[in-house]
Amino acid sequence: MQAFLEYVVKGLVAKPEAVTIVPVAREGMTIYELRLDPADVGKIIGRQGQTINALRSLLLAGSAKKGLRCSVEIVEDRK
Repeated sequence: MQAFLEYVVKGLVAKPEAVTIVPVAREGMTIYELRLDPADVGKIIGRQGQTINALRSLLLAGSAKKGLRCSVEIVEDRK
């Protein structure tokens, strides 16, 4: 699932080299923490959150086929 998420996100952003995805296990669920360039955050969120919600839906459907529970969160690093 991480490879799929990485492929999709890198295709959407302007700086794919800045994308990092870290899987974190929480309460029987895998949360993929997405870190990217601050200028690309808006592209991933989309209008009214449509893009990030679509990513979450795809990840949820794909992981359910494999018997897993997954989600994605955008982590903004404070500098």
